Amino acid sequence: MDYRITEQTGFSPKIGELMSMLDYTRAVTLANVEGLSTEELDYLADGHANSIGALLMHIAAIEFVHQVIAFENRDLTERELDQWLVPLELGDRARNEIRDQPLDYYLAELKKVRDHTLSLMENVDDSWLYEEGQYDNGVVYNKYFLWFHVVEDETSHRGQIRILKRMLEKQNQRK
Repeated sequence: MDYRITEQTGFSPKIGELMSMLDYTRAVTLANVEGLSTEELDYLADGHANSIGALLMHIAAIEFVHQVIAFENRDLTERELDQWLVPLELGDRARNEIRDQPLDYYLAELKKVRDHTLSLMENVDDSWLYEEGQYDNGVVYNKYFLWFHVVEDETSHRGQIRILKRMLEKQNQRK
């Protein structure tokens, strides 16, 4: 794992640094879930918690949504909402619907979304990061912030994953 934020070949300088941050964040997430069984991925600490599998799908969903907002300047279509709404919102439906999948399933989803991010980022330059948009509620953002949010959201949910893993370890020690 590389502990430096650096420019990346194939990207403009700041885009490359952003990709370096995204790569590091993902590498740590993947290290945290390595070797988890389907049962562990489906573990629910209580009736209000999210499973590790659902959190992984949420991470993929957030990145997908930010691709759409940043590169296409639009909201999700009905078809996209059908695919991504449950992992975006998490909660009861996610607890019931995002389960019974092996780790490879979640890793493939994360990789598919990230590969698309990489291909999109190759076609923009640093000035693109500072282009602004506005949410329906009037809040202004720039594209740099959108991608910062992708990093911080994954980091936050990785913290939840670590807590769930510790809870699983304690539960397994009691058995």
